[in-house]
Amino acid sequence: MLIPHREPGQEEDTLARDYQRIITAVQQAARPVMAREVGEVVGVDVSVKSKLEPLRGKLLRLVDRGWLRKLPDGRFTTRL
Repeated sequence: MLIPHREPGQEEDTLARDYQRIITAVQQAARPVMAREVGEVVGVDVSVKSKLEPLRGKLLRLVDRGWLRKLPDGRFTTRL
């Protein structure tokens, strides 16, 4: 499994490099961020929707596995 469910004390280095970069981008933001903002940091061409959607999918997988949190307005943040 590329993205294991997060366990207490588990660090990001257990994830694939792409997912580590996504988590780092969210952590470095001073506030919750939209997928487009994460894409700009990790080098995705955010002007093309077909390139942004796979990133959004990765963000949602990180949310599902407990690595990130998605707010009701669609922004992403680290787990609290």
